[in-house]
Amino acid sequence: MASNPTSAPSAAGMRPGAGVLSNIGRYNDLFAVAGIVGIVAMMVIPVPPFLLDILLATNISLALLILMLSMNVQEALDFSVFPSLLLVTTLFRLALNVSTTRLILLHGYAGEIINAFGNFVVGGNYVVGFVVFLILVIIQFVVIVRGAERVAEVAARFTLDAMPGKQMSIDADLNTGLINESEARRRRANIEREADFYGAMDGASKFVKGDAIAALIILIINVLGGFIIGIAQRGMSITQALQTYTLLTIGDGLVAQIPALLISTATGIIVTRSASQENLSSEMESQLTSQPRVLLVGAGVLLVFALIPGLPKIPFLVLAAGVGSLAGVLLQSQKRKDQAAQEKAKEAELDQARRPENVMSLLSMDPVVLEIGYGLIPLVDTAQGGDLFDRVTLLRRQLALDLGVVIPAIRVRDNMQLKPSGYRIEIKGTEVAAGELLLSHFLAMDPGTVKKPVPGIATREPAFGLPALWIEAGRREEAEMAGYTVVDPPSVLATHLTEILKTYAFELLGRQEVKALLDNLKEEYPAVVEELTPQVLTLGEIQKVLQNLLREGIPIRNLVTICEALADYGRATKDPDLLTEHVRQALSRQISHQYAEGGVLTVMTLEPALEDALVGKLQQGEQGMVLAISPDEATQLLQAIGRHAASAAQAGHVPILVCDGRLRPHLKRLSERSLPRLVVLSYSEIAREVQIQSVGMVTVSREG
Repeated sequence: MASNPTSAPSAAGMRPGAGVLSNIGRYNDLFAVAGIVGIVAMMVIPVPPFLLDILLATNISLALLILMLSMNVQEALDFSVFPSLLLVTTLFRLALNVSTTRLILLHGYAGEIINAFGNFVVGGNYVVGFVVFLILVIIQFVVIVRGAERVAEVAARFTLDAMPGKQMSIDADLNTGLINESEARRRRANIEREADFYGAMDGASKFVKGDAIAALIILIINVLGGFIIGIAQRGMSITQALQTYTLLTIGDGLVAQIPALLISTATGIIVTRSASQENLSSEMESQLTSQPRVLLVGAGVLLVFALIPGLPKIPFLVLAAGVGSLAGVLLQSQKRKDQAAQEKAKEAELDQARRPENVMSLLSMDPVVLEIGYGLIPLVDTAQGGDLFDRVTLLRRQLALDLGVVIPAIRVRDNMQLKPSGYRIEIKGTEVAAGELLLSHFLAMDPGTVKKPVPGIATREPAFGLPALWIEAGRREEAEMAGYTVVDPPSVLATHLTEILKTYAFELLGRQEVKALLDNLKEEYPAVVEELTPQVLTLGEIQKVLQNLLREGIPIRNLVTICEALADYGRATKDPDLLTEHVRQALSRQISHQYAEGGVLTVMTLEPALEDALVGKLQQGEQGMVLAISPDEATQLLQAIGRHAASAAQAGHVPILVCDGRLRPHLKRLSERSLPRLVVLSYSEIAREVQIQSVGMVTVSREG
């Protein structure tokens, strides 16, 4: 007959015995049920002595196996079946007690194991056996069981109390992206299993306690019952009855108590290993030998005991020599490990220094750095009440709301080369501003309403360059009553840093930051971003437009409108200046309300003839349109604009120049160095609902 070709490979590749094990595994539930039913049946059906010997040996072996497993698991949950196993083994042990009691009372014989424990272990002396049995019961009941019960109770209580905090920690890790959803589910399941396990152990420990009590009661009943049966039914003498039945009962009790003691010990080990990360033997070895000097001290104490008159010298000398030798070996081993670790660290340091990546890391620089002198360290020291880090965090949040751009993390560090009270601000490794603070003083500024001056140290407010005074802290109320605006040093520094970041925000907006902004926008407006880039404009072209807006203080928070305008006009031109003007027109309402006061925009204009003349001088160059005027003409124009801007500032208005849209970018670029606070708008950027109020007209011919 031909063999089946499909069955041969599978049979050949199967491991020996795998089929048998898989077949047994299918009926595990039936074996478990049969075992429990068999244990209960032992309490009713008599068991022959030879079978009872096998079951008693099985009980001892099972207890020893459970003890070994409890010592070698790394976590308590690795042996999560222990509470149920504890119940089954307790029931098995009690069933054996019933079976042995039946044989002892009926036949005066319960197998060779009980005879061996009754005669050989306690030397055939039932008094000694009774004492040994009582000692075992006391050890189990008073020491191990009570301690394990208390530990299980406390562990269950603290595990349940800690569940909400652990769940919140998992949710926090999931929200921050440290773990994924599957890992979060696994951790939550472990927490639930841990709570269930310690709750079950709290109840299961009562089984061990009840077993110890039952063993003592069973012993008393068996002794009394055997005494009565031996005298009344078998005609034994009192001494013979006591000798026979008491020894058998003691043997039975010892055979039952030794496995019970092993399982009680396993219970204590399981519930006391909540903080363990290795098996018990490894932890004992690593922790008991972790301090060799302690062993040396112990060897010295043992040596002192050996020298005390009256005490035996040899045991203490042997122990002192052994402990001292162990300490010496451990010290040498620890010394070699330390040397090896130092050599390895040096090699790793040299290897790291040789790597090209280590040199490349030196080329990186922080986008924004605030350096402070050592006298200003209290500003950042929370122990001294410093809150500068909190202010910097709030500052970055506020700039994100005001400008629509995320400022990179600001690094604060001390610099011993600065004056103790000095500080400086760096943008991409270059100093852009500096100042000085007097921590024990307040900065007082005159808003124009001060009538009675307050004595102080003359200075200038660092953010806007206004004249100010450093006044003593005790004069703060006096200065406020006199009309000064009083600011504390941390606020002065925070204000200065804010203005610097607003001024240089366009430099901090790189391509990577633009990509992050677009990716964030794409989550809610995918169609806008997909239409714009990369089909219409590249990331670099978008970056230049956004930088142009930030350079003139226009927030880019309305990124949807900006991207839609770029998508509309990006196909017609790639010139960043022209694209910027189109975007500004799309943002006309935002720009108008940014500078309007009560719905009124106070501006200065150009004389029509001057404006027409300037428009006529626009020429197309290699870099785009340029304003072709001579240096003298530029100087006269800037002087005229400067005089009107100064008049507007003295009147309390923001200096705003309104001109033709074709001139706007050129006039802004021409004036931004000498008149950095001048706002230049085009007529097309003014919203319809905003009223225009002219306070001056720039005329070069009349004022030149």
